[in-house]
Amino acid sequence: MTGSGARTAVEWLASVAPDPDACRWDWERNPLGVALLPAGRRWDVLILPGELGYPTLDVLTRLADRPGPVLADFGDGRTGFFVPPGTAARWLGTGVRGVGRGTWIAVPYPGRVAGGMRWLVAPDGTGTLTDAALLELAMHEAAGGLAGEVRGSGEVRGVGQSGGAGEPGAGPER
Repeated sequence: MTGSGARTAVEWLASVAPDPDACRWDWERNPLGVALLPAGRRWDVLILPGELGYPTLDVLTRLADRPGPVLADFGDGRTGFFVPPGTAARWLGTGVRGVGRGTWIAVPYPGRVAGGMRWLVAPDGTGTLTDAALLELAMHEAAGGLAGEVRGSGEVRGVGQSGGAGEPGAGPER
């Protein structure tokens, strides 16, 4: 990220902080290099497990010219997609955590790794966010691809596949 792009992104992110100057100070001087920012003002965050988040980001980058900001946390266990405000309150989905109004999120300085967190897609400072409907489509495609990989490895039996007596998916004997 260029110097002016990082500054623009910093200003956009810090604008939601109760004290933008304190936010910038936290980024510069806090040993963890993160600032706590309130969600629900300019953006919400949908947090996916890493094993779904990374394939979802791959699909999303094929579908959109540029997705909104995306964070990865400690050990890549979770990915957070920045979506329009209000999305978290309306989101229904198993395994996806919504961070919206009344909640806070730790955010590293744009373009830096801090406290085990890093930007997979840094904010551009213009307010670009990921469209929730597009994110949902990308999640479905990614989950379908993951399910196909698991079935192909023989680890999981799908509905309607023949299993042993008494096993889920066991059909009538032939």
